[in-house]
Amino acid sequence: MNIRVRVLNVTHVQPAQTTDQPRHGAMIKLSPFDTSFLALWPPQMLFFYDGTSLPPFRSLVSSLRVSLGATLAVFAPFAGKITACSDDHDLVIDCSSNPGVRFVEAEYSGDAADMQRLARDKEHDIEAFLQLVPKLEVGRLPAPAFAVQVTRPADGGGAVAVGVVMHHSVADGRSLWQFMRAWSTTSQEGSLAVAAAPFDRAGILRHPKAQAGARNLARFCGPELPKVNKFPDPDWRRLSQRTYLLTAGQIQSLKRRIQLLQAKNGDGEQNHPPEPPTTYVAIASLLWTSIVRARSVNSAAADDDDEYVSFPADCRRRLRPPLEPSFFGNCVKVHYVRATTGDLLCRDGDNDKGLARAAAGFQRAIREHVEKEDPLGDAERWVEIIRGLTRERLTVLGGSNRHMMYEVDFGWGQPSRVEYVLMISLLGAPGGGVQVSVPLPRDHVDTFEASFLSHVSGHVQQYSRLEGMHE
Repeated sequence: MNIRVRVLNVTHVQPAQTTDQPRHGAMIKLSPFDTSFLALWPPQMLFFYDGTSLPPFRSLVSSLRVSLGATLAVFAPFAGKITACSDDHDLVIDCSSNPGVRFVEAEYSGDAADMQRLARDKEHDIEAFLQLVPKLEVGRLPAPAFAVQVTRPADGGGAVAVGVVMHHSVADGRSLWQFMRAWSTTSQEGSLAVAAAPFDRAGILRHPKAQAGARNLARFCGPELPKVNKFPDPDWRRLSQRTYLLTAGQIQSLKRRIQLLQAKNGDGEQNHPPEPPTTYVAIASLLWTSIVRARSVNSAAADDDDEYVSFPADCRRRLRPPLEPSFFGNCVKVHYVRATTGDLLCRDGDNDKGLARAAAGFQRAIREHVEKEDPLGDAERWVEIIRGLTRERLTVLGGSNRHMMYEVDFGWGQPSRVEYVLMISLLGAPGGGVQVSVPLPRDHVDTFEASFLSHVSGHVQQYSRLEGMHE
């Protein structure tokens, strides 16, 4: 890797002292929702900012550090470490006696204009992106929960990148959004602006299958704790990542198109005529079918081969009793949709049929599993389900169009670009749009893009042409 970022300083930020300090000494026992992510690549997120409203770098760093400490006071798990605490594979977040969150100050080798280019290029500069986010070692316990990196350009001003990384066993995407929103609001207003976030897992662990499910997953991911058998890191040298912005109007057109196709093809089931797909289902279906089409060009997949897509479903309201909406931690269950390659590709040339079938599969999974089932009712089988998947035929979706990361304003304006690094993801965008980011093998990208864009009416913006998205 060509070194393009130089570390200037490394410190740690601890939670600010509050009257609620006893909470920070807690050992938070992990639930099955947490341990299901133990071996995964830690989510990394980049926020780019530029413009004349940026304060000097020293002042900016000081403001971020102070507001981070204040925010950690009510989001204590992010200042902790994941630790193995017994021979029974019970795992906890240890929020006591830790140095706090690693905070890196760094300098990018290019000037402000070059950093602004990174935030606007159609194709991501993955090598640069990976150096603009901090590292987090998840292959051995105890493992830190969260880290921050703030990077300035070589000429000192005009742009800044704020990179964060979290251990996925501590929090889900909704919780990360909740934290980033609280941190940025605290930075803007100069004082803590949110109430303490509930993070105790006791309500989840009361479920009769929760304890055994959590231990099974811990044994699967870490049979020789404290070592964790993490999944292989993505080989970024083989990948190309691009980002697309779907407008609210394009999304509505896509949803109507899918509903009409399902009605035409008879994809509704008895007592369940085709319903308008949600925004998430419409875009996820388009992503899945386009990725499968791109992958099939260079593979020998038969029409009767199985394809899978996984998607996270929030369970806060579905548990009994339900958790508070502001619960901070993991409370998503990964669900799977299965279809054959032939059903998705429709090699007779009618690509629309595959899109309609994909949407019907998502809707069926949501109707039969997400909305009706006890989220933890099959927790003892989660390891078996994971082992039964063919990873080469699995598409993993992350993020959510409900996570409005472009609202993360630390006091110097909204970000010009927000990205998950090396993750297929959806994010809410200004004006009711949705941002879609897709990393794929380089020889898949052009086929994916042709399929993806062919199903969207009008011109889909790419980030080389999004300078005015916040106007």
